[in-house]
Amino acid sequence: MPTVAVDKEELWERLGNKYAPDEFDRLLFDFGLELDEDTTEEVEASRKQGLPAGRPQLKIEVPANRYDLLCIEGIARALRVFLGKDRPPTYKLVYPPGGEDALITATITPETKRIRQFFGCAILRNIKLTEHSYESFIDLQDKLHQNICRRRQFVAIGTHDLDTLKPPFSYEALPPKDIKFVPLSKTKAYTAEELMTVYESEKHLARYLPIIKDSPVYPIIYDSTRTVASMPPIINSEHSKITLNTRNVFIDITGTDETKLNIVLNIMVAMFSEYCEKPFTIEPCKVIYPDGTKRVYPDLTYRTMTAHASYVNSCAGLSVNSTELASLLERMTLSAVQDTADPDKVAVQVPPTRPDILHECDLMEDAAIAYGFNNLPDTFPPTSTVGQPLEISKLSDIVRKEWAMAGFVEVLPLILCSHEENFEWLNRKDTGDIAVRIANPKTLEFQVVRTSLLQGLLKTVRENRSHTLPIRVFESTDVVFKDSKRERQARNIRHAAAVWCNKTAGFEVVHGLLDRAMQMLDVPHIVSTDKNAPTGYYIREREDPTFFPGRAATIYYRRPRQHDRSALDVLKEAFTHPDDEEIGVLGILHPTVLEKFEISYPCSVVEFNLEPFAKVTHNIWSNKE
Repeated sequence: MPTVAVDKEELWERLGNKYAPDEFDRLLFDFGLELDEDTTEEVEASRKQGLPAGRPQLKIEVPANRYDLLCIEGIARALRVFLGKDRPPTYKLVYPPGGEDALITATITPETKRIRQFFGCAILRNIKLTEHSYESFIDLQDKLHQNICRRRQFVAIGTHDLDTLKPPFSYEALPPKDIKFVPLSKTKAYTAEELMTVYESEKHLARYLPIIKDSPVYPIIYDSTRTVASMPPIINSEHSKITLNTRNVFIDITGTDETKLNIVLNIMVAMFSEYCEKPFTIEPCKVIYPDGTKRVYPDLTYRTMTAHASYVNSCAGLSVNSTELASLLERMTLSAVQDTADPDKVAVQVPPTRPDILHECDLMEDAAIAYGFNNLPDTFPPTSTVGQPLEISKLSDIVRKEWAMAGFVEVLPLILCSHEENFEWLNRKDTGDIAVRIANPKTLEFQVVRTSLLQGLLKTVRENRSHTLPIRVFESTDVVFKDSKRERQARNIRHAAAVWCNKTAGFEVVHGLLDRAMQMLDVPHIVSTDKNAPTGYYIREREDPTFFPGRAATIYYRRPRQHDRSALDVLKEAFTHPDDEEIGVLGILHPTVLEKFEISYPCSVVEFNLEPFAKVTHNIWSNKE
């Protein structure tokens, strides 16, 4: 969750009241926020010691989906409405004299589709910025960049002094050698190629360079005189930088996600339109697309939704009528009125600053917050249910218990790992359709979601090399694979795996561990050539680069036969059993694998899928208990 630092005295001034620490903490809690830190004591201590100290700050933790609360303007505005001191503001588009034909235009060239195809812009006219509001303006951009913009990958924001530029604008994509301008905070003009080298040493910008660095064309924004305004998503031009003397702000938004672009543009203009000569008014711009279509930005249309008092009451255990519900929603910056045709309905106007409102359940949540979570009635559930573990979880517990009794120690490695650990270090190839990748990993150690338990177990062995031999560890939990057939594009599979590390390989130990697990699951050992065996497991030698040649085997499981088999099914089974399924592997690890994990002793491993046994063994173990 993002943490927003606001000036304490300025917030008290905006709220029209000074709050005691406990009182303000309670106000934030009632509104659904949390006070993370108050720096008043630290500032006073520094002043007593004669050290330089700034103004006290309040660090407030806000929900990740409330982009309208990422600045002091949004927080103060929402709290004043929540306290009943103001009504929700109405954001309006104000056209210049001449109407839509007089709007400032921005033309998008076709080449932008190769890099960042979406573009939007707007103007804040006759704005008056103070030092604090200017800093808040810049800080909101940074907060949005790190949050919904995903470090500028999806959306990038540019702000300019409109009076230094000459509209109309053009949004283009050109080869980096053809782009040259003086970037922000520099005095010398650079080509885009040179800027990639210059900013490699600047930490705050170096992280954004990979977004466009390898592209044959870079996005660039020009005015009518070919003066550069911005090279998104990296840097603005020094020529158009905003200052405290700026009176007209031109905001450009570029991105690869049109929905997020609209949200970011709406938040930027809505939060700081209060400083315009006419508060909460925004001058739109016209964007001309390569195909000739035109669109006016920003889109500040209020979305109409319906809330039902009966639905809110059933979910929150309340007994409010539609009039009371409308009042509660008003406190959460939502314009709401009772429907005259239906006493159960409330017509709600969702402002452009609330993209988190997607369903009636979101309205219900806001109503419950306004009512007060601590004020919700305590009621005894009308139904009584008894919980029980999932079949796969119960099965996993059986294996864990048996392996622990066999002398193995259970470990819990992280579910994320590096791409190398998941593939190269195990001598496995990545086909691109196996592992789920993390879009923006914090470190190289957390790039993918593991598809095997082995790398976690081997890292555990590596970190415990000084432990007395043998080292015996196991784990029984989920791995994750890509699955395009599912809505979430991935599926979890419960695996069980164990590693034996000693001066000798110990293949017979992990083989015995497999046999013991199958014995406890009532899965008999069968011969692969026995076509009459109704169910069971068997192993067969395999060639696998993860394992030592000739010292690896595949674990097969034959599911119970169906009683309603056709004659054709019976004929097929005369040659091969259709229910035989590869569920795992066991063997002695290859020396190159051990070398990569920095393990100097031989290791034998076993890993298999528990999912096929879940339903089969459920009834058996239920009867035993």
